[in-house]
Amino acid sequence: MVHYPRPLRPGDVVGVTAPSSGLPTPLRGRLDVAVEWLRDRGYVVVLGECLDGASHVSAPAAERAAELMAMLRDPQIRAVVPPWGGETAIDLLPLLDLDALRDVEPTWVVGFSDISTLLTPLTLVSGWATLHAANLMDTPYEQPSGLAHWLDVAAGTTARGGVVRQSPPGVHRLGAYDRWEDDPTVTTYSWNGTGAWRRLDGGSGDIDVSGRMIGGCVEMLTHLAGTRFADTSALRGPAGDEPLLVYVEAAEADAFTICRSLHGMRLCGFFDGAAAVLVGRTGAPDSPTLTQDEAVLDALGPLGVPIVTDVDCGHVAPHMTMVNGSIGRLRHGAEGSVLEQRLA
Repeated sequence: MVHYPRPLRPGDVVGVTAPSSGLPTPLRGRLDVAVEWLRDRGYVVVLGECLDGASHVSAPAAERAAELMAMLRDPQIRAVVPPWGGETAIDLLPLLDLDALRDVEPTWVVGFSDISTLLTPLTLVSGWATLHAANLMDTPYEQPSGLAHWLDVAAGTTARGGVVRQSPPGVHRLGAYDRWEDDPTVTTYSWNGTGAWRRLDGGSGDIDVSGRMIGGCVEMLTHLAGTRFADTSALRGPAGDEPLLVYVEAAEADAFTICRSLHGMRLCGFFDGAAAVLVGRTGAPDSPTLTQDEAVLDALGPLGVPIVTDVDCGHVAPHMTMVNGSIGRLRHGAEGSVLEQRLA
């Protein structure tokens, strides 16, 4: 069973900690802007001690794990939003008591990239719905039409009848980044690309499939495949036969690496029961004889299910809000594309 945190309300406390990488001094101005953005909307923001950006981790693993667990167990903290991802959040997993969290009122945990290393286990082991969405540093950006901001999803303001409905915005930004060191206040993206979601598997006809949502960043989840932290059977119901909607996205690994990673995840059962796979738009490089599209097809084509790519759920802005554990419905065809997520 999936447990949903209660909707956020003004006056609630949002905790900020860096379970992976902290913030270099030149970027602290952007952190301040993001914190004030939340405070301007009525939330109380508490900064943790684990935010240092001098190394690839914000603090020793034991300190990061202790601070994260304390925030997740604190009934006053209703959401935890890391500033961004990083590289080695995996070192926290043996130090987190994910089983104990099953009996704790859930908290919204938000992020993407290396934060997938924590979101997916929180859903699969602890039974918490989690939000694969913009990290704190990206939170002040305005969402384009068609996509829901994570704060609105967490607050329940975009869920009509308990359903969050999102569709392709038609714009994206690839290979360009704002320099927060120069202007930490930016809240609008400059788009440099257009395009909709694409069917990759070669199938014809409209897609209309449903299943529990689960997924994340390939480079992170590949190292959890075959462990309890990525055992997607936890979402497949008492009889183990309920379908999934699985989403994956590549951050920066070349096509050979993504191909191997997806093969390994499939062999470990991560995609078992998938009614469809959604693949995030990526700026990761092709390999000399293999494109990113071909890598996905080589590894996941044997599933025999629809594969839809260029979904706005990855490292290419904008950042779609994916609710791990929700009941998703994907429709894609001549009339367009839509992903509905029912928070129940």
